[in-house]
Amino acid sequence: MRDDTMPTLWVAIGGALGSVARYWIALWAAPLSRDLPLGTIGINVFGSFAIALFGALTAESGRSPLPDTARLFFMVGVCGGFTTFSSFSLQTLDLLRGGEIGRAMANILLSVVLCLGAATLGYVTAVHLNTAARAAAAAQSDTTGA
Repeated sequence: MRDDTMPTLWVAIGGALGSVARYWIALWAAPLSRDLPLGTIGINVFGSFAIALFGALTAESGRSPLPDTARLFFMVGVCGGFTTFSSFSLQTLDLLRGGEIGRAMANILLSVVLCLGAATLGYVTAVHLNTAARAAAAAQSDTTGA
């Protein structure tokens, strides 16, 4: 039987940090979120970018590979606590229940398009950084004759 105690602890700590960060940002963004839940949209967009960037950079083949526990801490813990799909769903339902169909559709469209775009941007950025790091390492190897 595997001992998953330490990874579980790191995920829990990351989740707590992500949740507190989400709460603080939601408080800060509340005045901006009267018509649309812009705080939630922003959190989800940033979280989508961050998880894709971090995931690609820290993969075994990435520029900065990290152990599974570190990846779990950030990707499952921090990002899982930070991003807010359940909040997005409830806020969209509330808009629909209030007869705000246009705003509900705008929330859905903005959230899906912006989060997917942010995840794509994060991934593409990481691929670029990984390629640049490999090219630099190859150039260094060529100049040292190794």
